[in-house]
Amino acid sequence: MPNTTLPLRRMTSVADVEAAVGRPGPAIMMKQLDHLDNGCVDILAHCPIAGCGYRIADGTRHSTFAGGAPGFMHVRSPTRISFALPAGAPEPAHGEGISFVFLLPGVGETLRLNGSVAAIEGGETVVDVLEVYVHCGRCVLRSKLRQPRPVRSAPGREPGPGSARGPLDEPGIAEFLTRAPFLVVATGDSDGGSDTSPRGDGPGFVRVVDGRTLVLPDRRGNKRADTFRNLLQDPSVALAVLVPGRTDILHLRGTGSLTDDAELLETMSLRGNVPQAAVLIDVEHAELVHSEAVAGARLWSPESHVDRQEVPDLMTLASRHAALNTTNVAGAPPGFLLRPATKLPKLLRFVINLSYRSQLRDEGYEEAPTTSRWQRLLGRRAEQTGPPALRNVRVSEVRRETPHALTVVLEDGAGFDFRPGQFFTLITDIDGRPVRRAYSASSVPGSKRLEVTVKHVEDGRFSGHVHEQLKAGDRLSVRGPSGSFHADSRAELVLVAAGSGITPMMSIIRTRLARPGGGRISLLYASRSEDEIIFAAELARLQRRHRKRLRVTHVLSRPGTGWAGERGRIDADLLRRWIGTTAPSAEYFTCGPEPVMDAVRAVVTSRGVAAEQFHEERYTSVGDLADASTEPQEMVVEEEGGEVGVVTVEPGDTLLDAGLAAGLPMPYSCTVGNCGECMVKLRKGDVTMKQPNCLTAQQQAEGYVLACVGCPRSAVVVEIGED
Repeated sequence: MPNTTLPLRRMTSVADVEAAVGRPGPAIMMKQLDHLDNGCVDILAHCPIAGCGYRIADGTRHSTFAGGAPGFMHVRSPTRISFALPAGAPEPAHGEGISFVFLLPGVGETLRLNGSVAAIEGGETVVDVLEVYVHCGRCVLRSKLRQPRPVRSAPGREPGPGSARGPLDEPGIAEFLTRAPFLVVATGDSDGGSDTSPRGDGPGFVRVVDGRTLVLPDRRGNKRADTFRNLLQDPSVALAVLVPGRTDILHLRGTGSLTDDAELLETMSLRGNVPQAAVLIDVEHAELVHSEAVAGARLWSPESHVDRQEVPDLMTLASRHAALNTTNVAGAPPGFLLRPATKLPKLLRFVINLSYRSQLRDEGYEEAPTTSRWQRLLGRRAEQTGPPALRNVRVSEVRRETPHALTVVLEDGAGFDFRPGQFFTLITDIDGRPVRRAYSASSVPGSKRLEVTVKHVEDGRFSGHVHEQLKAGDRLSVRGPSGSFHADSRAELVLVAAGSGITPMMSIIRTRLARPGGGRISLLYASRSEDEIIFAAELARLQRRHRKRLRVTHVLSRPGTGWAGERGRIDADLLRRWIGTTAPSAEYFTCGPEPVMDAVRAVVTSRGVAAEQFHEERYTSVGDLADASTEPQEMVVEEEGGEVGVVTVEPGDTLLDAGLAAGLPMPYSCTVGNCGECMVKLRKGDVTMKQPNCLTAQQQAEGYVLACVGCPRSAVVVEIGED
């Protein structure tokens, strides 16, 4: 890096800027509207976060991230919007410019909006819309912001002897910048207008020169150069910086100047490609702050990616905007030449994606992740490796089974293929945070409808949400199927269940009886009372219809006076009496509380049943940890000896929570410590785990932990991908 105390070539005029950057073509300016059309309104309804820049009353420029949940921006009319600033953010000055970059998780393109502050009403800032347009996706693609794993950060700056100290020397500031692949930069013109522009590149692309000086390289883009043009009129600048996996953001403000100094730019070349210009920033203020907007939006988590079927394609939207403006922009082509592109959105997306890949390759960036021909054509993300793919599905029905159990019917046009007895992991946001729980399917495989039955658990976050708030029309994310508890053979089946342990058994029973042939099914099912028998009417109907194929015995621990069936609990004596004589090839399945399964295992073992004929599914509730750290802890995730990412695990979060929030490829399935899919090797540090869980004593002695129920007590290093 050249010594910045020496004179650098500065850019001081529009002519200098255009010589370095070029002039925007008609196609760029044609995308701009002075109001929100229906497509823009739809985008804002799905957008959970935006970079925002404005001036406050004393003239200071400020930049931050606002939002936290889809629809945070309220559309009052095509020319007026309102939103709530983050708690503690300074209030914008009335009549001054304000600007936004709207980010859609999983999408490269952004929506830009510039306006002016009309009023502050009821805690919301009211904004008059002046211009809105779609920004191309190269910035986000360069930063790899939408990809599921952050890349290794650049090395930090080592201050030399006598180097100037300043805001960037405060603890954590320079280190944060070395890991940051993305930021928004807010500037304004002499008339009070505002522009907030996204910038993205490899981690560490913002260069720290000394305690007060940053250099921000400018790669090829749309040539609007709003940031550059504004800085020629008003040097004040503010940045808000992101690091994947962290819920804090870095606020920077200072003054900026422009340079195309060849020696300086050469130090930031990428595979021989030199930036076209750079912004030198004299930093006056630097501060790390927690961001509820970033925490709520979960930008890097694949689970938060928008459903492409529900959100307009942004480049198709840009084409529609351009077709409306052909008579307003000099040099614009006739409108009839642009309209066909809006009628063929899949073809347009295919062409745009090819263009992105070519441009980024020419600029020296690594090839984008390989996708299949059809995925590229349709603009879909590459299929993830590892856990089964995540799907966003609709709740079509919520049906009550007992006073404490509900069946949730999920609908997806692609259908649900699984093996009877397997489970699915359901994910939804509760109080702004993702909550994951595993539930066994109770329906027959192969249908477009999946049924899972949820029993209300006292103080259960997910089950409480399902019983108190979930309704038809809501949407959930689903991952699965998972689990090795399934019945596929045609042998005689002996099923023992208690409470909600009936749910996988119901899928097994329904599937077997829906097909001709197959051995007999015997079900022993324990419940507390008659009104707590889940699927009571359905089991009675199936038994009447299939008398020769299905035998059902109910056991009640608190029977009513008219109860004529078995009383008490399932124990060894009852099991031996009930099982009687079964075929040597019979398969045994049990699911329920530990005492029930222990009794079944003991009786089955005493009968000489082979281990491969005995199957059990454990429902383990996740408890609290009294000895977990009360301070944030750093987790380094490695794979095959290389660093995948570094995240901060907040107090109360598990290793899996933090890893998934950062978009790291963490393995998982059940999320409650039952299946072992999330097992990782602890290379360094101390982790405490919620009990009980499925790890054996030997696995724990060898240094393995379960990420889904493990919380750090110190900084940790974990290895994923081990067999």
